[in-house]
Parts: sequence; structure tokens; C-alpha cells
Amino acid sequence: MVDVGTDPTTGKRKQLTRTFGTLREAKAEYARITNRRYEGTFVEPSKITVNEWLDQWLDRKAEDLEESTVYSYTMTLNRVRGKLGHIHLQELTEDHVEAWMRWALGEGRVRGGKAGAGLGVTSVEMSLARLKEALNRAVARRLIAANVAQEVTIPRKARKAERSAKAVVQPWNVEEVHAFVRAVKDDRLHAPLLLSLMGLRPAEICGMRWADVDQVAPRKRCKRRRA
Repeated sequence: MVDVGTDPTTGKRKQLTRTFGTLREAKAEYARITNRRYEGTFVEPSKITVNEWLDQWLDRKAEDLEESTVYSYTMTLNRVRGKLGHIHLQELTEDHVEAWMRWALGEGRVRGGKAGAGLGVTSVEMSLARLKEALNRAVARRLIAANVAQEVTIPRKARKAERSAKAVVQPWNVEEVHAFVRAVKDDRLHAPLLLSLMGLRPAEICGMRWADVDQVAPRKRCKRRRA
């Protein structure tokens, strides 16, 4: 039995009890816990799982983020939960995260393409980034001693292979653009579709109000420029 501090709520002394087969093992563990306590690196044993911690972390993050960002975080971390979520947070290792990363790159896709194919490097990197952020917070909360995902990175070979395999998409020529404009002329989303040809990203177009869209003024401005 060893003192591990006081309860911040009640102020009562907190003690940790561990059982070992020999006195030597017990003394070694007592010394380890005592040293870590004085160094400020001691972490109390906890049975919280990775999934449970991610739920808590996302709940706190949601208070400071837009709904769309929270949704993005949720979807990104869902890629991690299936393989790592059941593991106790304090038992998660760098090998676990490394194995997940290689699985995700090799066969982690479950939607948006052929099931069982690998996820893209960017998708895996985003999931790693969110996991690292959540684990950093767990370190700050003294739930774990270190962020085991911190040094896990996408292999350079995987990045190079993805670049080599990616097909080069040729931009439309003038005739193809004109054909597209004629095809969508009577569509109810005619204006947004035209805006997609002007360099605006899909999210920017979706965020606009109909009152912001003026299909006449741009043509007039173009005529003035040509004049």
C-alpha cells in the first residue's frame, strides 16, 4: 500500500494497493510508484478504454467547435475506434497505433470506394492527428504517462506509392466547358454549378445564400472589361 496523493474533491488521502508474489517485487513497485509521484509523472490505474476517452474528449471539444467540425472529428476518429477503441487507454502502445496505421493504409476502407481497399494517405493522416490530439489531452489530465502515438507517421514509401498510382486528371478544354454550361442551363442549381467553374470550392458554394448569387452582374462586368 502506497500513498499517491489526496483527492482534489474531498481532500482525503488516496492510497494504492497492489499485490505481488514476492517481497522483492512489491518493494520494486513501491519504489517505482514513489519516484514517479515525486517526479510528477505518476498516473493512477484506470480501466477507461480508448473509445470512452474519445467520447469524453469529443464532448469537451464540441463546446468550442462548429457542428461541421465536430462531425468531421467524429468521422475521422471512427476510423480508429474499430481497431483500437476496445483497448484500455493505459494499455495502448505505439505498436497498436502503428499496426492500425498500416492496416488503414492497406485495407481500411469501408465506404466511399471498394470495401477492403486502403484508405488514402490524407485520410489516415487526419485520423492520426486527431488521435494524437486526444492522447495529448489525456496526458495533460494524468490519465496516461505519455502519448504513444506521437512518433507514429505515414511511411514515405506509402506517400510515394500513392502519388505514383494517382491518375492525372486533365482539365476541361473550352469546348467541354461550353458543353457543360449548355447541359446545366435549365437545371435548378444552374447558378451554383456555374460558380464551380470559377475557382470556388464546394464548401464555399454551399455556404452562400441565394441572395448572394447574381447571375447578371458578372456578365456586365466582363463586358465592361472587354470594352
